[in-house]
Amino acid sequence: MLRPKKGDELELTIESLAFGGKGVAHLNGYVIFIKGTLPDQKVRARLTKRRNGYGEAKLLEILKETPSSATSKCGHFPTCGGCSFQNLDYDAQIEQKKAQVIDIFRRIGCMEKPKLHQVVPAEEIFHYRNKMEFSFSNRRWILSDEEENAEADFALGLHIPGRYDKILDISTCWIQKPIANEILNTVRNIAKKTGLAPYNIREHSGYLRHLIIRLGEKTDEVMVNIVTSKEERELLEPIVDGIKKVHPRVTSIVNNITRRKAGVSYGEWEVLLYGRPTITDHLGDFTFEISANSFFQTNSIQGEKLYKIARDFAEFRGDEILYDLYCGTGSTSIFMAQQVKQVYGFEVVPPAVEDAVRNAVSNRIINCRFFPANLDKFFRKSSILSEIEPPDIVLLDPPRAGMHPKLVNDVVNMSPEKIVYISCNPSTQARDVALFSDNGFELKNLAMVDMFPHTPHIETVALLTHHGKR
Repeated sequence: MLRPKKGDELELTIESLAFGGKGVAHLNGYVIFIKGTLPDQKVRARLTKRRNGYGEAKLLEILKETPSSATSKCGHFPTCGGCSFQNLDYDAQIEQKKAQVIDIFRRIGCMEKPKLHQVVPAEEIFHYRNKMEFSFSNRRWILSDEEENAEADFALGLHIPGRYDKILDISTCWIQKPIANEILNTVRNIAKKTGLAPYNIREHSGYLRHLIIRLGEKTDEVMVNIVTSKEERELLEPIVDGIKKVHPRVTSIVNNITRRKAGVSYGEWEVLLYGRPTITDHLGDFTFEISANSFFQTNSIQGEKLYKIARDFAEFRGDEILYDLYCGTGSTSIFMAQQVKQVYGFEVVPPAVEDAVRNAVSNRIINCRFFPANLDKFFRKSSILSEIEPPDIVLLDPPRAGMHPKLVNDVVNMSPEKIVYISCNPSTQARDVALFSDNGFELKNLAMVDMFPHTPHIETVALLTHHGKR
């Protein structure tokens, strides 16, 4: 059966969305992925990559639109790339994500008939993010309809997909809060007016690197974090004064300084410019203190639902020892603490551990202890397991890369009754669940919470129980 060749122009019908957001089509049994397409579209595309098992194609033309199409609200769509599916009806987005989770657990999790037991769509599909990070650059992305001599030496916005050095100037982002858009434009206007140099990622020069805006969903507190390449507080005074004057809701302005060449926003040290060094937010009945560099659920409303599902899956009796691995600032530990005898939290980032301790104290939670720990090796190098009680339940919430295989073995050797696994990447979660399954654990429950509408990101919660400990 002939397969298409690189450069061939093809007419294809998009059948579904793959995890990550690309459209999936088949031609004579050959799988082709096409970025920027939607299910049920008929398209013309050019094959750009050809592999043994699949090909990739570039969209040339939409020949027939999908019945599930929607009108995008954002003027930056689809150039921005932050939202992949603002042009797809939200119900259709949910159906595609459900299908992706089931397919991932079938293929990667090696399960014959995986079942998704619970699906929680978002109540708010716009203005849901409580944190956004923008980059300054002296290399603004020029749009195709702009004049040739358009100003290109200043931008404050988001990276163009696939380009580390080009920034799309953003005026309004529909997935962050309206006040954050107002602050974004205030900072841009003052920075340009005062002539502050945006960062040049190629030459590693310039002053302004990033702008990060955080909000308390339940408290309305606002933090503005300006990341610079050096500490020169006086240069930021016009921006600080402008924010205070135009946006009195802002309760915290900080300056993080990083001299690293990598395009990271995490500061080597921090200077408080105005107000308090933290903001607060609520999850359930608890109040959490959030510093500039600490992790907190980016969608607070859906995050609370996620934690409730994890708590429900655990079915705590009240006498359990809970280990919270990748505990961050302690939000999950504290959320679960009143349901168990004792929580031990483990986290690699020392400032997050400090936040966790403060959060436990401020919420009058006395049965949580937190440890700084590189989990890839901590339980094999430390004597901690001989000093504290073994876990009845282990709660996992790793980064996108998932768990190190040796940590999977460490958890297996702890012999917990249950494992509750929260993940922002169902592919690595399914891989890890397969490893646990090889060691006597069984997937009993699986839920999906849509934290980030219009994007390919998926959050899942899995419950695993040990065959011998039911």
